Amino acid sequence: MATPQIRSSKTESYTDNKRKDDVRQSNIIAARSVANAVRTSLGPKGMDKMISNSNNEVIITNDGATILHKMQVLQPAAKMLVELSKSQDSAAGDGTTTVVVIAGSLLEKCLLLLSHGIHPTVISDSLHKASVKAVDILTAMAVPVELSDRDSLVKSASTSLNSKVVSQYSSLLAPIAVDSVLSVVDPEKPYMVDLRDVKIVKKLGGTVDDTELVKGLVFDKKVSHAAGGPTRMENAKIAVIQFQISPPKTDIEQSIVVSDYSQMDRILKEERSYILGMIKKIKATGCNVLLIQKSILRDAVTDLSLHYLAKAKILVIKDVERDEIEFITKTLNCLPIANIEHFRVEKLGYADLVEELSLGDGKIVKIS
Repeated sequence: MATPQIRSSKTESYTDNKRKDDVRQSNIIAARSVANAVRTSLGPKGMDKMISNSNNEVIITNDGATILHKMQVLQPAAKMLVELSKSQDSAAGDGTTTVVVIAGSLLEKCLLLLSHGIHPTVISDSLHKASVKAVDILTAMAVPVELSDRDSLVKSASTSLNSKVVSQYSSLLAPIAVDSVLSVVDPEKPYMVDLRDVKIVKKLGGTVDDTELVKGLVFDKKVSHAAGGPTRMENAKIAVIQFQISPPKTDIEQSIVVSDYSQMDRILKEERSYILGMIKKIKATGCNVLLIQKSILRDAVTDLSLHYLAKAKILVIKDVERDEIEFITKTLNCLPIANIEHFRVEKLGYADLVEELSLGDGKIVKIS
């Protein structure tokens, strides 16, 4: 509403105190533009989007969650829609695009109601009532899922794969996804599935058809071949160790000058007997596969210790990352061993087979 013109003796001024644009309207339009951006990627006939980010990386996807995650949204209302898709993804794992598109359509209708002069509170109350009713209708239509009914689970999985890039492989990937989750789920507490118990190992050079489910572990690294140790082990007894099989280092930085050959021999002899002592203790428990955690302080294994381990017919996988230890010990049902003195049979894990396989461009180690 314009104020009346203020007359002054010198000049006449005109003040317009009408907001340039109604805040609600601008918020709704911003949120609608986000919904429109992902709308065309919805469903099996959805089109792929090409997203270029600030690092000039190009991503081609039709997954709503990915598109919204990569979009740099600054407007607060539009940002809320992006957060909405994230919370949908974490709660249900699917329907990210649908949620945003529905929200965008509802906002569009709200704009119409607002223009008729209906109060925003009335509109939001009505939407709340509608959502309660919608939940009732959906609950009445829904079919409860039984974990024992694998076929319906596979159908559900392939439905959600149909809108993804790999839709033509859904017949292969859906059973793998279902079986992998069924392997880690606790029937007593089916709502408590921790997806971190399922690990996906990617390897360059293969095709989607090479995807397989391994009930065990796969390491994206080779067996240590330094001294010609075994690369395949049946009836494996596996130990995960967090100590180093190498000569001990002194606690202080210093250098020792050895002038006499016999002393040098003694040092090497001590080193050999130290390492041999450790390996004998390991062998005594019947352990034949050793996973060695990466070490920063000193070499986890030396050429000499690898040589002795190969002689003892122990398969060695070295440089296991520290953050993988928990996953490995959980999968193998063993305990990590932090000191050679604590090396006992009850801390070992068991597997039928540990072998090295060539896959794609490199090699992997498979424990099954």
